[in-house]
Amino acid sequence: MHGQMAETTKEEVDGGNEVNDPSEWDEDATKGLKNGGEQMESPVKEKSLGVLKSFKRSLKGFSPKTQKDKRSENTDDQSSNSPLRPTHSPSLSRGSPSQSSFQTPKTEKNSLTRTMSDSAVEITGSLTRRGLSIRQSLGLSSKKSKQEPLEPVTEAMTLSEGKTEVVDTVLELRDTYTLPEIPPMPLSVMEINKLIVSDHLEEAYVNLLSLRLELQREHQALDQEDYPIELVNKEKDLSLLYGTLRNKMSAIVRNFSALTSCKKEQLVYVAYIILEEEKRQGETGAMQGWRDAWRDAVLNGVRDTLKKVPLDSREQNASWLAVHLGLLGKAVVEDLGKVKTELLSSYPPDFNVFETYVSCHHEAVGEHLKRLLEKVTELKDYYALLDFIIHRYPSEKIMGSSSLLPELKEDQRTLPVDKDFLNQIKDKYCARLQADMKTSLNRIIDLENEESWKEKRKPVIDEGIYSSHIDMDIWTNIKGHVQGSRRIDVNLEQKVVRSCLEELKIFPKRFESAFVEWSSPLSNSSLWAEYHISYINSFSALKEHMESYKDTCPIQLELVQKEIDRLTTSLSQAVMENFKTDVKPFLRRQMTGKWFSFDDDFLQLIRRTKTLSEQSKYMTPKHKQAFVNEAHFFVVKDYVSQLMKNNYSCKNRKNETAATKITNQWEELKEIFQDMNSSLDWLNPVGNQLSDIIGCKKSDVIRNLEPLVDNYPDIMKSHLSAVLYFRGIIRGREKHTILQRLAELKQRTENTGNREQALFSEIQAAVNTDCLAGTPFSCLSFIVPDS
Repeated sequence: MHGQMAETTKEEVDGGNEVNDPSEWDEDATKGLKNGGEQMESPVKEKSLGVLKSFKRSLKGFSPKTQKDKRSENTDDQSSNSPLRPTHSPSLSRGSPSQSSFQTPKTEKNSLTRTMSDSAVEITGSLTRRGLSIRQSLGLSSKKSKQEPLEPVTEAMTLSEGKTEVVDTVLELRDTYTLPEIPPMPLSVMEINKLIVSDHLEEAYVNLLSLRLELQREHQALDQEDYPIELVNKEKDLSLLYGTLRNKMSAIVRNFSALTSCKKEQLVYVAYIILEEEKRQGETGAMQGWRDAWRDAVLNGVRDTLKKVPLDSREQNASWLAVHLGLLGKAVVEDLGKVKTELLSSYPPDFNVFETYVSCHHEAVGEHLKRLLEKVTELKDYYALLDFIIHRYPSEKIMGSSSLLPELKEDQRTLPVDKDFLNQIKDKYCARLQADMKTSLNRIIDLENEESWKEKRKPVIDEGIYSSHIDMDIWTNIKGHVQGSRRIDVNLEQKVVRSCLEELKIFPKRFESAFVEWSSPLSNSSLWAEYHISYINSFSALKEHMESYKDTCPIQLELVQKEIDRLTTSLSQAVMENFKTDVKPFLRRQMTGKWFSFDDDFLQLIRRTKTLSEQSKYMTPKHKQAFVNEAHFFVVKDYVSQLMKNNYSCKNRKNETAATKITNQWEELKEIFQDMNSSLDWLNPVGNQLSDIIGCKKSDVIRNLEPLVDNYPDIMKSHLSAVLYFRGIIRGREKHTILQRLAELKQRTENTGNREQALFSEIQAAVNTDCLAGTPFSCLSFIVPDS
């Protein structure tokens, strides 16, 4: 044929028109589909109608003879107007091995020469006979068709009925289809190409098989070394035609949803051509990978469908991704629904059509989501992606839809995305979450400044304590994120908790810095202390709230708790230091000469201590106890310390007055701290016991010394010496005896005293500067008389 797909034959067939370059065949085929399936006029169109068309015409009463005559007449009329004509490249010589039969030399083998009309008659006769045999196998005949004509389709027929009829027709074709006879002589290359372009796949394919057989025979007839250029060109022609056929088949499969109902039969031809080619693998001229090419076409068709799903920009719609994913799921369900209702009848069961389309939808959706991820920047959109992949996609809203059952199996519902891709979304989600957490925590500081600090509003009292509600703002924010992530999966929940704790860990320092900067000028006001107490309470509550994540992220939680403890301790110490600084001047003026006559300093000490007591009532019990105990210990220690400074020595029986005053003041102090519920009860006796030593006779000092040492074994000689100095016992035998008795009592209580109740070890006694202080009493008895 190729030796002499003679120029006269070409001119008869092509009518003087030029043929498109083979590289443009795919484009022509695609254009044909886009134009609603319009087919190019060709001699073969009327000549070779295929089994289904023959079947339909037989039902309308057409006889094979009539059809044959009409096809013969059309062949002559159309052969002169054929649009195909070989192009001649000036760069290729006739003898070049690269020259294909699309540039066939005029001189070819006479054995392959035949006219277009001969081929047409031969193919037409074969196909007509094939149509008759199919009608007979179905129990139909021309005569029966004439006696019982089919009812015409009316406008009253519903769309579903029309679809059912088409499906039934295609199903009959699929179940009864066999490959037509291979013509002994193939059509010309141009004619086969024209059949492919005009969607006559069945006729084109049997001619391709004929061309292959012809090529095989010529191979067998030649010696291995004798390989003429015509044979090389014929092999190239065959390869190009097969490529064009495959591309056309791929285009039909890819655009199946655009096929009209009457063209669904083409999918039957596609399937059986693939099956036939798979049977012929290994033959000369066979092309590999037909089933893979079919699946690629399916996948590309699914990709095309997904690309058509509307996608707004972030500027157009704040919920752009959620809306798009909803439409995407709807498109998947609709597309698979079409596969189920319209495609299953077109393919043999061997193709596993529905499973293939499900697999391709999985792959295409996965690719689509990866492209979407590149556009995502906000937390809600990362969440929408994760929720779509893990929950919505396999749910009854999409892959679990009842419209896809029972064909879609349970194990096919989940989207098989890469684990790395899923982790990538989760990591981006957590990074965005942490950034949002930082912003929201900073906003909390700004709100405190705007709504409380600048307005100098008193903290609210909630359930009997000062509160700022910072803890609830932070905790509810974190809790919301954690609960949302838990709905995705446990892995994301753990990542979210870790991210929240990482950001929360550095928040206390930022808050403290901002608060200290604002509150420093107010340190002398009660509002200053009230704010401190409210934040002590709030952060303590936050620590308790976060305890629920101990099992999820124990290490990160421990670091957060340490920072919260540091902050609450710092705030508490700030209040305590402010109190200490406030009352120290009044404590320093106790046990002096002025102290006997004026009570102003002590009254100021009482007033400020009561203020602290009132403030501490609004502190959480946990912090209140430690705070009150520290205040109690400080006041007792500093009050007692005034006796150790040698600032005053009682004379002329003033020791009794001093003892009475100490007793009265001590009772007031003790009452205040009892009201504050101090747990340091062991401090209560010290004031009275010192008062007893100061107010008693010299001979009774030793007797009153014993209970003091029993309760406070850490009292030292220097402490007692200072008390005796205030009492007026500065030197002499009495002092020596008392100090000696102290040594004996301390030795006796050394192993029994409570070392935790250390008071005097925290007090520094004044150094006695008397030059005779260290002289033994026996040496001075003649100088210093007994008093």
